[in-house]
Amino acid sequence: MPSVCSRARLCALLAPALAALALASAGGRLDAQSGTSPSYPPTRITEQTDVYHGTAITDPYRWLEDVDSPETKAWVEAQNAITFAYLGAIPERDAIRGRLTKVWDYPKYGVPFTENDKTFYFENSGLQNQSVLYVKESSKKPARVLLDPNRLSSDGTVALSTLDVSPNARYLAYGVSVSGSDWQEFRVRDVQTGRDLADTLRWVKFSSMSWTQDNKGFFYSRYDAPAPGENARTGTNRNQKLFYHRLGRPQSRDVLIYERPDQPDWMFSAEVSEDGMYAIVYITESTANKNRLYVIDLNYAKSPRVTAPMVKLFDDFDASYDFIGNVGTTFYLLTNRNAEKGRVIAVSLDAPKEERWRTIIPEGDDALQGVSLFGQRLVARYLHDAHSRVKVHSLSGVAHGDLALPAMGSVSGFSGKPDENVFFYAFTSYLYPTTVFKYDLVKRRGAVVKAPKVDFDVSPYETKQLFATSKDGTRVPIFVTAKKGLSLDGNNPTLLYGYGGFNVSLTPGFSPATLVWLEMGGVYAVANLRGGGEYGKQWHESGTLARKQNVFDDFIASAEYLIREKYTSPTKLAIQGGSNGGLLVGAAMTQRPELFGAALPAVGVMDMLRFHKFTIGWAWVSDYGSADDSTQFPALRAYSPLHNLKKGVAYPATLVTTADHDDRVVPGHSFKFAAALQAAHGGPSPVLIRIETKAGHGAGKPTTKQIEEVADRFAFLVRNLSMMLPALSAR
Repeated sequence: MPSVCSRARLCALLAPALAALALASAGGRLDAQSGTSPSYPPTRITEQTDVYHGTAITDPYRWLEDVDSPETKAWVEAQNAITFAYLGAIPERDAIRGRLTKVWDYPKYGVPFTENDKTFYFENSGLQNQSVLYVKESSKKPARVLLDPNRLSSDGTVALSTLDVSPNARYLAYGVSVSGSDWQEFRVRDVQTGRDLADTLRWVKFSSMSWTQDNKGFFYSRYDAPAPGENARTGTNRNQKLFYHRLGRPQSRDVLIYERPDQPDWMFSAEVSEDGMYAIVYITESTANKNRLYVIDLNYAKSPRVTAPMVKLFDDFDASYDFIGNVGTTFYLLTNRNAEKGRVIAVSLDAPKEERWRTIIPEGDDALQGVSLFGQRLVARYLHDAHSRVKVHSLSGVAHGDLALPAMGSVSGFSGKPDENVFFYAFTSYLYPTTVFKYDLVKRRGAVVKAPKVDFDVSPYETKQLFATSKDGTRVPIFVTAKKGLSLDGNNPTLLYGYGGFNVSLTPGFSPATLVWLEMGGVYAVANLRGGGEYGKQWHESGTLARKQNVFDDFIASAEYLIREKYTSPTKLAIQGGSNGGLLVGAAMTQRPELFGAALPAVGVMDMLRFHKFTIGWAWVSDYGSADDSTQFPALRAYSPLHNLKKGVAYPATLVTTADHDDRVVPGHSFKFAAALQAAHGGPSPVLIRIETKAGHGAGKPTTKQIEEVADRFAFLVRNLSMMLPALSAR
């Protein structure tokens, strides 16, 4: 029973017409054509001081954490007025937006999945704000629209967040998110009629859904409603509970499956096995790549019941354990227990002790990212220097060959059944639009199912993989996409992107924005930093806690490599990252401000002393540490972007971006950083903040808002990297 929201995504959780306002009332003005130092809206300074383990830390902009106060709203309005006036004065902005719109306008296809002989898939005709879910009931009938999120709001700001189809394909359970919030509302739709039932579930966050085999209901996770007076957008999220919702009953009658009030940081999700016999319950306590795994025998005593006793299969946070599938009581699992790059084991529910485990696919040289069970075979996805390889094995571990991939790129979206020999997947790369393939395990042959046609000739461009050397000698991969025969004279405007955290791997992916950047004469570079999952557990952990500085060193080394090899120069180099990547950009620009011509930190974690006090921030302590811990405070203080700005330093031209409904990394991070940066900055380059409305951390952002934001970023870079553009509007 496929679900759009996988457990991997769930664990990863734990990542814009105000120019017409009178600038006089905003308290300053900014001219995009001027080289003089801008005047910014005044930001009130308070005497707020906190003492951390004997060290006094001032926090003069603490009041900006209250995103709903009239004073903060006025500040946002004034900052946006300055920003959009600046961006609106850049002559190339309209041409960039027009070209982005044209290149973006191509059909986009999702990987199909089947349930009870019905096929479901997503498709976007080109510029639709949200992709549409279709259902095809037979080869003789045309597909029809099952759920069009674009009809749920007039501006595309209501998005589909997750879904699961019942085993009989009669019902679609789905979640919707409003204005980019992590909060979801779960609903149920009749697949035949296309009408919603009365079932409505609220206060759902960081949850998947999974139907039981009897089609009577599904597992999901939720929180209690916020207490009176608590801000749902900034309050901490703790004490999640696992429930079972029975179709047709009100949420108040949902069955509580599991809770741990003695462990308020534990989070839960449940996945029903393909044969319907078991519910696999995942328990996490942070974003660390570790979990407990429990099992509910849904056919307990031959009478199906969701409240049967749990078998605590792995009852310690010592490693990751991911359920692949089962054959009877034999469970196949992907784990990094005694295998830093991952291995596949078989565990019998009848004899689950470690000495009885069987290794089916041993640890190899490459990081094992995921495994699926199709046609009684194990399809294993590896990362080799941050790009995909796929290998097929029997259930006993015998190798059955590799999938031939079109280029150096990424695979995703694997969909199929344990007893069917054909499965589907998607492939993409920087110059290869996301294409849907099917693969026949018996014939060992793949074929294209859906390939989009993009109005862009990619043949003049190429992607290379280069390797920089970090401060401590670590080899850091960099994907560089640019025009063939690029002149290595140091004059190429270059955009360097990074993330480096939470075991997230940056692999090649297609984006119309990248194509337009290349057409503008730019070089696009992506650095694979420690803290990610590209090389397994050790690579991730070497970029966490007291070792977090390794991530910034890797990024800085990547920038220095591009400069040394004459791809670019400091005045032509921009850096970009979002969420944890926003922290990366903030740390890099405060540590080495002279190295970059522009910085684009998006929805970043900028206050490393207070991040854990909002929404789900406490779960990031496994990667970052906590300022409440006297042993961890010094490292956090040493790189926290907000706390390392120095008065009078000339920082790169900076465009901070955030959104008013971001309840993952609350916008107070970006508000405080932008205010402090404007006050400290000693150079003529602009320091601006762009605050999107009716948007959140990024997921579900409508196409129109995506295009507008990219156009503004690129226009900002054109001005501040002194780029000379071709006539984009004529293309």
